[in-house]
Amino acid sequence: MTVTVLALVAGALVGLVLGGLGGGGSMLAVPALVYLLGFSPREAAGAALVIVALTSVGGLLAHLRTGTCRCRAGALFAVAGLPFAAAGGLVSARLPGGLLTAGFAAVAALAAWRMLLPDGSVRATRASRGRVAATGAGLGTLTGLLGVGGGFLAVPALVSVLAFPMAEAAGTSLLVIIANALAALAGRSGSLAGLDWAVIGPFTGAAVLGAWDGKRLAARFSGAALQRAFALVLLAVAALMFLDAVL
Repeated sequence: MTVTVLALVAGALVGLVLGGLGGGGSMLAVPALVYLLGFSPREAAGAALVIVALTSVGGLLAHLRTGTCRCRAGALFAVAGLPFAAAGGLVSARLPGGLLTAGFAAVAALAAWRMLLPDGSVRATRASRGRVAATGAGLGTLTGLLGVGGGFLAVPALVSVLAFPMAEAAGTSLLVIIANALAALAGRSGSLAGLDWAVIGPFTGAAVLGAWDGKRLAARFSGAALQRAFALVLLAVAALMFLDAVL
């Protein structure tokens, strides 16, 4: 199987996840880029930011049409993370690949754990400016360091910190993801020129198209069932990457 075909297949799967779950695409994009397409952990983190940002734009446009994105609140939430995302991108370029792989494995395991929590485990609490800023900063840091969009953390954060309904949290999180990804890419601007755009291009195109199919898939199956299935896949990915980092 050629590299281009692998990129198209992997991109379609990432798009399906983003479209079906509203987040989590980078959790598959990074390992796919590393283990299927030969990217280094540092290159994969940068490429994943490009892929997730562009794929999320289509989802955001759909939410804007249905009125399920609170742009003002999302922008304020994202602003808190922008400098941390940019700083994380700068730091990531100087970290060893093994450490980045281990860090990504830990975040993937955390994402899987959150998805396996029973419904109702995230409760709304009164938001303070400090808590909003701290949550936004944490999301920005993860985005910059590891190339993760942060949707798996942004959605519950918007629900619990800002008391958003789930549909509005999913739509608003896409705005936060795009803003953080662009800031992180700015911090990595010097290292993006060396990426293999002949692979990233087909990967991104397939992801954008796959996201639309993911929305239709989500309408046919239980959201909880999709989350559990994806969580099990993430646990396997986390275990593989952790073993790769330590062995």
